[in-house]
Amino acid sequence: MPIELWGAGGFVVLILLILARVPVAVAMASVGVVGGILLSGVKKTGLIFSAAALESVFPYTLSVVPLFILMGVFVTHADLSRKLYDGIHALLCHKPGGLAQATIGACAMFGAICGSSLATAATMTRVALPQMRARGYADSLATGAIAAGGTLGILIPPSIILMIYGVLTGTSIGKLFLAGLIPGLLGTALYMLAARYAVWRDPQAGPPEARKSWCERGLALLRIWDVFLLFGLVLGGIYGGWFSTIEAAAVGAFGGLIAAVARQKSLRFLPKALDEAARTTGMIFIIIVGTAAFNAFIERTHLPNTIIGFVADTGLSPLMVLILLMGIYLVLGFIMDGLSVIFVTIPIVFPLVQSLGIDPVLFGILVVTATEIGLITPPVGMNLFVIKGIAPELNIRTVWKGVVPFIAADVIRLALLIAFPILTLLLPGAVR
Repeated sequence: MPIELWGAGGFVVLILLILARVPVAVAMASVGVVGGILLSGVKKTGLIFSAAALESVFPYTLSVVPLFILMGVFVTHADLSRKLYDGIHALLCHKPGGLAQATIGACAMFGAICGSSLATAATMTRVALPQMRARGYADSLATGAIAAGGTLGILIPPSIILMIYGVLTGTSIGKLFLAGLIPGLLGTALYMLAARYAVWRDPQAGPPEARKSWCERGLALLRIWDVFLLFGLVLGGIYGGWFSTIEAAAVGAFGGLIAAVARQKSLRFLPKALDEAARTTGMIFIIIVGTAAFNAFIERTHLPNTIIGFVADTGLSPLMVLILLMGIYLVLGFIMDGLSVIFVTIPIVFPLVQSLGIDPVLFGILVVTATEIGLITPPVGMNLFVIKGIAPELNIRTVWKGVVPFIAADVIRLALLIAFPILTLLLPGAVR
């Protein structure tokens, strides 16, 4: 059997294991180790994979991951999500669907300092869903806005998934953060338009409230000064050259700790917060080790080089290949979470992207945008089940119905980012 078929077979087995709900780390490590043993024997495989596992978690750049996770955990304990929601609500509540738009805006800002879509969706479900229900909003619009807004957490910096992509591909994390800013803001604007469209279709889905005075709006914004300070300190420090991405993560974690202590008035929350951060970090690092085993196996089968040669022989332009890849990522997003998609596919796809001269920063943003859509796409959209888990009385079909306008907005955004790469590359290009 040609050695390349071993790699293709291993990839198929990996997808089947993940669909069977085998943990991603276990699935990747199992395929890598078993495939390696079949190809090279036990002794050689042990040497190769032990070295690959050590090298995968050794890079200093990986320290940015636990620090930003810790920052997100502290921010949650500081209850900044509720303050954000109240501040943006004061600005938009008088508009049709204004509460849904305020939810999307709060999700964008909370996601920017939390870095996790699932955490953003879970937090905002607790904060925003009771408020929208109390004001007569349809469950479909309320849950659709929360689910879609939650996805902004993996694109607007600092983003955990962008950090992982940067580590796996050797791409500058600072440039990825910059590149995600305009697409993230574009996504926020399109989601707000989708909410307006839903209310235009059904005015009763999102009734407006009384307009707040300018004084009330100003006071509401002043109450979230600490959010703006933390956000500005982390991102301003990175882009202003005050400190590196890793140092910014440490500053953000410390700032989140101060905010949490100020809110809780004690340190009793600290053991729980540290335990949560440690579990999340451990999960990611175990996946990284599993990815290293899978990578080592795939490299020995020469599958990436075979794919590159096949694509070169087809004569497809880089643009057509990029569109084809985005279609594949959309399909994978339907059945796998975004982090798993990144870990599973990058070892195979990224060499092809490099061979075609596609900018790795642009590709990273497009991949994350495509996998975002999977987070809210039935039947496996992770954000949808997070919302259902927190509000079990919801009908899952109602949640599915609510996300349809937002999925359309996401597809439009992906098309715009492919058609106009300047939207992604403008800010990274301005920083050398």
